[in-house]
Amino acid sequence: MIFESLSDKLQDTLGKLRGKGKVTEKDVDAAMREVKLALLEADVNFKVVKNFIKKVKERSLGSDVLESLTPGQQVIKVVNEELCNLMGTQEVKIDFSSNPTVILMTGLQGAGKTTTTAKLARIFKKQNKRPLLVACDVYRPAAIKQLQVVGEQVEVPVFTMGTDVNPIDISKAGLEYAKRNGNDVVIVDTAGRLHIDEDLMDEIKGIKSALNPSEILLVLDSMTGQDAVNVASAFDEALEITGVILTKLDGDARGGAALSIRAVTNVPIKYVAMGEKLDQLEVFHPDRMANRILGMGDVLSLIEKAQNMVDENSAKALEEKIRSQTFTFDDFLDQLEQMKNLGPIEDLLGMLPGVNNKMLKNINVNEKDFAKVEAIIKSMTKKERSNPEIIDSSRKRRIAAGSGTDVKDVNALLKQFKDLRKIMKQFSGVGKGKGKRKMRMPFPF
Repeated sequence: MIFESLSDKLQDTLGKLRGKGKVTEKDVDAAMREVKLALLEADVNFKVVKNFIKKVKERSLGSDVLESLTPGQQVIKVVNEELCNLMGTQEVKIDFSSNPTVILMTGLQGAGKTTTTAKLARIFKKQNKRPLLVACDVYRPAAIKQLQVVGEQVEVPVFTMGTDVNPIDISKAGLEYAKRNGNDVVIVDTAGRLHIDEDLMDEIKGIKSALNPSEILLVLDSMTGQDAVNVASAFDEALEITGVILTKLDGDARGGAALSIRAVTNVPIKYVAMGEKLDQLEVFHPDRMANRILGMGDVLSLIEKAQNMVDENSAKALEEKIRSQTFTFDDFLDQLEQMKNLGPIEDLLGMLPGVNNKMLKNINVNEKDFAKVEAIIKSMTKKERSNPEIIDSSRKRRIAAGSGTDVKDVNALLKQFKDLRKIMKQFSGVGKGKGKRKMRMPFPF
């Protein structure tokens, strides 16, 4: 979970203020001491924390807060707004003004730069662009092969000239190849080092000079804490980077880099990686991140995630099945598959307002339960999936044996499916008749 320990501490501290009908300066001081400690423990830069606390305290002690009808809520609102300001207020988009758009990827070894390069290409491809990956890391063993593998997985071509050619020459040839073949985005994967050195910077400066890129994106491991901020400062000083991509933000330790980078370097965070899979890269929205840290949910990201995963034609077909009450176990299986593609259930629940980390710890979502349901459904015949009413005792025993489960598991699933159909029957009238609200099903079941 994102910033789990920081989120827990901030929510606990601010929760003490939430229901208070009157908030005193003493209350604000006590809360800010705890907030300060929580931010420092999360490895947020000391100067950033000091400035943040000062701003929050000044605003919280203003008459518009202390004299309001809900002063505790107002203090929380101030903390939320200042967290947004700390991280950049709003998303900063990629500059696609040039054609082809050249994006130079930089970073130290181990930050996940090559995988992130493919993740970025996948996002652009879904935006109907034609990206090309250029392999300029000629030093790390198997770096080119890795880029080719992940490029193939996201179905994006990779330009390479092997390991015996100068990276600057490779980058130039890659750009020319893109122009000849109609690739409108060129993403250049450069070499990383275990630490910042003169050779590394000179090479990247040479590639920058040769390509004149629209974007120079620094890939940073958020788990390295304050060192990530130091790396960002060094790369920015040498290259004037245009954005940062934070990886491993799904980890919890020392995640304060995300809260420090913009304030220290004035370079925006453009994307964050929430896991290792190639579809786990998200546009960074400071306001949404602040909401998630404070337990206010992130419904917009949840909706976007669902919309990206759910095919429009499939959604319409599902809607028609619900209206006509012809929803089958095959449809149910398809919806389960789509829901799994959205990511871990705990992460999805964490995007809902009011669901905090403590609640999530009490929710035991076992991924094996999904596998059990799939096995039961796949052990049914086509006729049984379409007409579960025909499943009698002998059929139940056969399905249980075929799926490696018990009859009671089969009974439980049949009951859940029956209840689901009842709920759908209630929905089937929505959207009928003049002036009725049209039904939309943005989420899979």
